[in-house]
Amino acid sequence: MTGEGPGLYEMFDERFRTGKCMNGDKALEVLYTGCRWAEGPIYLPAWRQVVWSDIPNDRMLRWDEETGAVSVFRRSAGHTNGNTLDRQGRLITCEQGNRRVTRTEHDGTVTVLADRWKGKRLNSPNDAAVKADGSIWFSDPDFGINSDYEGYRALSEIGSNNVYRIDPVTGEVRLVADGFGAPNGLVFSHDEQQLFVSDTRAGVIRVFDVHEDGTLSEGKVFAEAAAREGARFDNLRFDESGRLWAAAMGDGVHCYDPDGTLIGRLNIPEAVANISWGGAKRNRLFIAAETSLYSVVMAVTGTHPTGPGRRPWL
Repeated sequence: MTGEGPGLYEMFDERFRTGKCMNGDKALEVLYTGCRWAEGPIYLPAWRQVVWSDIPNDRMLRWDEETGAVSVFRRSAGHTNGNTLDRQGRLITCEQGNRRVTRTEHDGTVTVLADRWKGKRLNSPNDAAVKADGSIWFSDPDFGINSDYEGYRALSEIGSNNVYRIDPVTGEVRLVADGFGAPNGLVFSHDEQQLFVSDTRAGVIRVFDVHEDGTLSEGKVFAEAAAREGARFDNLRFDESGRLWAAAMGDGVHCYDPDGTLIGRLNIPEAVANISWGGAKRNRLFIAAETSLYSVVMAVTGTHPTGPGRRPWL
């Protein structure tokens, strides 16, 4: 496999060019540097801000799109990892250190949505996705209990790393997928008929069919992180044309055609942990990578529509 030049964009398939994935900024913009491990950026359209996590420093930061100012959003934040928004614009956060999934209400109070499964403490929730029915799906690897660096060292009470669903009515936490080395990023397809989940330790992205009752099929491999030795998948995002963009630690940001072909890559100078679309036109890709928060404005529009007029910020 050969690429096209050493710049920001690297093409592996002509569809990366014809799809205008190489249009836009020719260099990354550094919005902030000074984190220990940056994760989980999410764009808040009402405030035109990006909130993201700095896990080892146990804080959440925010960057203001109007002024460029960076400030602390929350300190002693439970070693937060992934963030997203629900259908009411409330912040959904995976608190890796506190071993729970929470929701920040509009008045700033924090509601615990899940901290146990069958009476056992979760490992360390990592990333979440919200379905149109209001259910919240999240991954629960053991990263936050392996050491005191990104959480608190502890033994797993569950004994495995799984994906769970929080019922929007009852609040029941149900296991929906297992057999992972370390489930990480997850995202629904445009029609919500499929769920894509990255397995960091296995170096693959798995795809599951979503059934009407909220259960999943056995799943299959959609892509393997084989572009560069040592590459590992983290979170996932779709663009409006159905291409899947994946944070590939050690290998920039991957772009996959809907058929699973790796068609291109964004080369990032640090190990990429998490990506998110935002900006007024939803064409600004925010990239959390090691010590920094980057952005690049593209011709590609990132969104995850789930019905007429519905464009949630996932």
